[in-house]
Amino acid sequence: MRILVTGSAGFIGYHLGRHLLAAGHAVTGLDGFSDYYDVGLKRARHAALAAHPAFEAVEGRLETEGLLLDTLARVRPDVVVHLAAQAGVRHSLENPGAYVQANMVGTANLIEAVRAHPVRHLLFASTSSAYGGNAAIPFRETDRAVSPLTLYAASKLAGEAMLHAYAHLFAIPTTAFRFFTVYGPWGRPDMALFLFTRKILAGEPIEVFAGGAAERDFTYVDDLVAAIARLMETPPEGPGGAGPVGPFDTLSPVAPYRLVNIGGGRPVRLDAMIDALEAALGRRAERVLKPLPPGDVARTHASTELLRALIGAVPETPLSVGIPAFVDWYRTYYGA
Repeated sequence: MRILVTGSAGFIGYHLGRHLLAAGHAVTGLDGFSDYYDVGLKRARHAALAAHPAFEAVEGRLETEGLLLDTLARVRPDVVVHLAAQAGVRHSLENPGAYVQANMVGTANLIEAVRAHPVRHLLFASTSSAYGGNAAIPFRETDRAVSPLTLYAASKLAGEAMLHAYAHLFAIPTTAFRFFTVYGPWGRPDMALFLFTRKILAGEPIEVFAGGAAERDFTYVDDLVAAIARLMETPPEGPGGAGPVGPFDTLSPVAPYRLVNIGGGRPVRLDAMIDALEAALGRRAERVLKPLPPGDVARTHASTELLRALIGAVPETPLSVGIPAFVDWYRTYYGA
C-alpha cells in the first residue's frame, strides 16, 4: 500500500515508518521538524528512514495552507496515519498556542485533505491523557472523557470529535487510538525515561513525582507500532456494515469511526521503573521526591478488551526487556 505518515521524524512515526517499510509498503513521511526538542535527533531518524528506497520525505508543517491537500493529491495514499502533533503535557501550560495550531488547526487541515482525496482508512493518534479526571480504573474507551486536565488533552479530544464528524459526513473510515506512555529506543528527550537516563549518567539528581507511587501503563514502542499496523487492516464500517465486536466496542452508530486504547493493561509504579533503569545502567539514582505536577494523573491503566478483540493481541514487552533496549540505544547514540 501507499501510506502517508505525518510526524514521521517523531519517536513513534520513525518506528512506524520502519515497520511499514519492512512489510513492503511505500511510505511518504511528512514532518515539520519543530524545535520543541532536539531537531538533530529528528533529522537522524528521518535520515535512517530515507535510506530505504520506498520512503519519500516531505518537510512542512500541518498548518501550512495547501500543503496537505497538495501532498495527498500527488501521493494518493491508501492509508493515512496522523501522528504529527505538539506533544507534551507540561509544555501545554507554557505554550498553549502551539497546541491549538498543530493539534487542532493542523488536524482540521488534514481531514479536509482526506475529504478531498479519500483513503481506505484514516488513523489518528490520540492519548491516554484524554481520560483526564476520569476516576474509573481501568480506562475504558466507553468511559465519558469530558474532564481533560491540560490543553494537550483537550486538543486531542477536539481532534477525536472532528474526525468523528467527518467520518459521519463523508463516510471516511477512521480509527482513533489512545496510547499509553510509549517508550523505547530513539525516544523523546522530554519523557521521564530519557531524562532519568541522562541525569543518572551525568551524576545529577532526578525528580520523582508523587513519591514514586504514580503508576503508568508503559507501552514499548515496537508493540505499539505492531498494533497500529494491525489496526490499519481493520477499518471500521458504518451503519449497515459489520457491527460491534462486543459490548465494549466504541464503533459509532452513525459513522465508520472507532476509538481504541493501545496499552498493555499492566500499570507499573514510577519507582519500580527507576529500579529497572538503575539495573540497566549499573548505577544508582539520587532521588528527589516531588508532588505530582499540575495536569498529571496519579495512575493510567488501559482496558485492553477492544484491542484484543480487533487484532488478537496486546502489548507484551516488559520493562525488564524494554528499558535495557533503550539504554543500549542511548549509550550507542550519545556515546555515553
